[in-house]
Amino acid sequence: MAREHLKSRLGFILLSAGCAIGIGNVWKFPYITGENGGGIFVLFYLFFLIVLGVPVMTMEFAMGRAAQKSPVLLYQQLQKPGQKWHIHGYVAMIANYLLMMFYTTVAGWMIKYFVSMAKGDFVGLDPDEIKTAHSEMLSDPVIMTIFMGIVVLIAVLVCSLGVQNGLERITKVMMSALIVIMVILAINSIFTKDGSEGLKFYLLPDIERAKKAGIGNVIVAAMNQAFFTLSIGIGSMAIFGSYIGKERALMGEAVNIALLDTFVAVTSGLIIFPACFAYEIEVDSGPNLIFITLPNLFNNIPLGRLWGSLFFVFMSFAAISTVLAVFENIVSCTVDLFKWGRKKACIINGILLFILSLPCVLGFNVLSGFNPLGEKTNIMDLEDFLVSNICLPLGSLVFVIFCTSKFGWKWDNFINEANEGKGLKVKKFMKGYLTYVLPVIILIVFIIGIIPD
Repeated sequence: MAREHLKSRLGFILLSAGCAIGIGNVWKFPYITGENGGGIFVLFYLFFLIVLGVPVMTMEFAMGRAAQKSPVLLYQQLQKPGQKWHIHGYVAMIANYLLMMFYTTVAGWMIKYFVSMAKGDFVGLDPDEIKTAHSEMLSDPVIMTIFMGIVVLIAVLVCSLGVQNGLERITKVMMSALIVIMVILAINSIFTKDGSEGLKFYLLPDIERAKKAGIGNVIVAAMNQAFFTLSIGIGSMAIFGSYIGKERALMGEAVNIALLDTFVAVTSGLIIFPACFAYEIEVDSGPNLIFITLPNLFNNIPLGRLWGSLFFVFMSFAAISTVLAVFENIVSCTVDLFKWGRKKACIINGILLFILSLPCVLGFNVLSGFNPLGEKTNIMDLEDFLVSNICLPLGSLVFVIFCTSKFGWKWDNFINEANEGKGLKVKKFMKGYLTYVLPVIILIVFIIGIIPD
């Protein structure tokens, strides 16, 4: 059966960006920026995005396009007979399941908050009551399961329609709407009275603030965020490489996706920081920034219910775009492995993922006594640690070594594939950096990620 391809280049860019753009951009990026001194962190982040993220993404795209297979079978097409690189294909498939096991829950939170905001559930609540409402949601396994189930159902319905009719068409609309909503919210926030101090904090590098956070901490945090924001290392990008033609060189496409990913992350900061300063909200209030701090903010601004509803629509779009892309990866792997039809693969994986996502949901309530990584940790923390700190960096390391090593696909094969078509190409002078320096940086990211705080 011929492999289905995406209809347009725009569809490919928006779909790949949709996978990269997620909770990490619009939830994690602002609070990590707040905790690490603002503007200087943003500069380091952009630097590492270019030197780390773009090369690994280019390699994933090249392997996917050359093999025309999902991650679970692409090594079999590219490796020499008898080699064992394909073991990573199975690990990547497992990592996609692991990611979905907690991401469906977080996406469910976003939809729940949109519904609550649109209904006016937060109107008139004081800060303590908003905090209580968040705790009540987490402690209710039925509500959490329902909204997690809605997310899984959306993924099944969209992906069962096919690559062009479902995934590409829906993601185009959703990503375009997300960008428009973000720009509207950012303009509204920038012109908030007293919001200019927030812009200064966010956009103007201040060495003193960076010293306070610790320059080393700022650099490490920027390296980690740049690395993880693009969803590289588990084949999520390789799958979209297998859906595109040879018209465009792949490094240029990786740069476009990194730029779109960065635009969303930076714009989310433009929404949040001016508002935080205008309403005297702590910028380093961590993960609670969105779920507890922002509903307070929306309660205190004109048309707050409207802006709040729009904000959580865009949060939902960001989360669901990643869910759709990762679910497509899982579906494609099972279609390649078991020769199932697309609809059958979607239904079976939907049921499986609903069951696999239950431990994460129950970890906040029924199983809250289980603290796998120490006090105050839960099942989601364990799943996130396994994906973000182990599967993504080690997977990226395998992709880089495979593409550059004479024992893998080999450098010449990689650049011939990556450079086919128009656009920005991998240059010969990059060989030394990509072969020797990049693996060391990725190894450092991995080691830092597994050392306990």
